[in-house]
Amino acid sequence: MPRSRNIINSKKRKKKYLKLAKGFFGSKKKCYTIAKNSVEKSWKNSYIGRKNKKRFYRKLWIQRINAFVRNYGMTYSKFIFLLKKNKINLNRKVLSFLFANKKYNFFFKKLFKK
Repeated sequence: MPRSRNIINSKKRKKKYLKLAKGFFGSKKKCYTIAKNSVEKSWKNSYIGRKNKKRFYRKLWIQRINAFVRNYGMTYSKFIFLLKKNKINLNRKVLSFLFANKKYNFFFKKLFKK
């Protein structure tokens, strides 16, 4: 009995990876095995990159808040404590935006006087 190879599905699978590897350099876009490895590694790196982006932006927001608050002789941790104590529920992203735009600063003058 002849061997059955199911070429249709294997071609489809290979085409899928080679299409995803379009734009890669050298044999990474031509050779199926190398293309498959490259695509899977790029998936892993993009997942890691998305997590790093969130980490980076949170750090940036904290730095901006700290820089603004230091002008008024307060530390970041004391400022966050005051916000929680006064039940002001604003996240770091919004606070960073408010401090970056000078016209919204008057909201926080009362906090700095205490």
